[in-house]
Amino acid sequence: MELKLRPWQQEALQKAHRWLLEKRQDKHFLINAAPGSGKTLASCAIAKMLIDKGEIDRIVVIAPRKEVVSQWAEDFSRVTGRFMGKVTARDGNIGDLGWDVCATWSAIQGLQPEMQAVCCNKRVLVICDEHHHAAVEASWGNSADAAFADAAFVLVLTGTPMRSDGAHSVWLAYDDAGALDHPDDGTYTLTYGEAVDLGYCRPVTFHRHAGRFTVDLEDGTEVRGSGHESAELPPSLKRIPGLQRTLDFYRLACTPLFERDGSTPLLSGYQATMVDFASAKLTELRHRMPDAGGLVIAPSIEMAEYIARVIELVEGESPIVVHSYLPNASQRIKAFRKSDRRWLVSVAMVSEGVDIRRLRVLVYLPSALTELAFRQAMGRVVRSLGPNDDTRAYVVMPSFQAFEDYAKRIEDEMRPSHREEPGAPRSKVCPVCQVEVPLGTRVCPSCEHEFVQGPERLKSCSDCGSLNPMNVTHCQVCGKAFSPDFVLSLDDALRQGAIVRGMELDEAQVLAGERIAPVVRERVLSSGDEALVRIVRALPEESWGRLREIFAEAASK
Repeated sequence: MELKLRPWQQEALQKAHRWLLEKRQDKHFLINAAPGSGKTLASCAIAKMLIDKGEIDRIVVIAPRKEVVSQWAEDFSRVTGRFMGKVTARDGNIGDLGWDVCATWSAIQGLQPEMQAVCCNKRVLVICDEHHHAAVEASWGNSADAAFADAAFVLVLTGTPMRSDGAHSVWLAYDDAGALDHPDDGTYTLTYGEAVDLGYCRPVTFHRHAGRFTVDLEDGTEVRGSGHESAELPPSLKRIPGLQRTLDFYRLACTPLFERDGSTPLLSGYQATMVDFASAKLTELRHRMPDAGGLVIAPSIEMAEYIARVIELVEGESPIVVHSYLPNASQRIKAFRKSDRRWLVSVAMVSEGVDIRRLRVLVYLPSALTELAFRQAMGRVVRSLGPNDDTRAYVVMPSFQAFEDYAKRIEDEMRPSHREEPGAPRSKVCPVCQVEVPLGTRVCPSCEHEFVQGPERLKSCSDCGSLNPMNVTHCQVCGKAFSPDFVLSLDDALRQGAIVRGMELDEAQVLAGERIAPVVRERVLSSGDEALVRIVRALPEESWGRLREIFAEAASK
């Protein structure tokens, strides 16, 4: 097929040619581009260039999940005209296949000798998708490093180069502070902010969903908490192991609330109010884009099934649910991608690399609270259908300080190679010689002290005396609950404004913008004024209420 590359993809192709074929200083080329901006097509174009120039014989793609492996196989064959087969650790000797192959990171661990043999006998281009999985001295990183040591070229792809644990990834250089330091000539970077400004990704509006909970403990104590205010325990309860963590706002936000029958979801509950708003937003979007879809990222199978039931009660249509314990989960995702079904509810199945271009609304209640997971999830709803796609991405999330900080950083995007992980220390002090070393260092360069993980923290059961990990809620031997039972009730749940394009808008401004948006959009589009159309498309409709306030104030003077 004839490749139609975006300008950034063409620039990445040219830069890869200079680095890999002209300079030949390093066989690793890094593409650090925002999720949804088109890394797969850029990579296929680079692979085709190396094939056409006779530089490589075989291509091996490593991707994070089976669903992404399938997407890679389809896209690669479509772009290059070559067949790409999907392989697993059970396939054994792949050298005789004669195909380009695609596998998951976990499969590479079981195929290490076979991959080593292929790289020794053929000129191989390795494409590593979502490269942050390959941590130095971790199992996947070790396997990849050994398997592809003799590869002719390595193309490293990432949209989120930082790891939450501060560990370094194989094949990439880091500076003394732990920041990514791959040579500029061997790197192409496209931030999310740049991708939005260039029209490759759609801007995101982060809707903050506040909630205040009351917890009635079994001893009659009443505790209140919210997303910006921790539950304050009385002194008599502060010593109970795990109770403060149990009453953490985010854990309460992920606790199902039922009617008195104990089985019907409470439609005035916290998650139900999030779903209600997200459902209305999706319906509004489908007036402009009939097959627009929504995604729920749930923290557990229990919550996924609960939210699916809530959606069915709110909309009258059951969503597609996917998690690792369901048979044919990959086929369910594929069926959703090719249908016009409204909602997909996922537990750790639709995150990095999964491309469902019609997704527009995300309800975000994950199990992982890291910035990496947040950015990956956001990437599911930012993909654009082209220059005429003026729809926006909407993330409905708890009004939770960590999520709001992540959203603000995304909206105020800085150069990824200089970004620091929020809240994570970039260095640590050697306990022997007191020298400061980068986070992730295994052996102190000054005194050769070996850093090791501390012993697992344990707690003792007061009934049977057995030791248990700190994070369990019940004794693993006798079943005693470590925290007292409680009754949870929701005092109120409401939207609390939005974060969009660097602006923090209060709820009154958001509502005013949403109220006038349909009329303004219709009149501007019918005006035929292309300059005005471009301006309206660039300004989030949630901000139009604030803009109207400014115009009204100026007109009154």
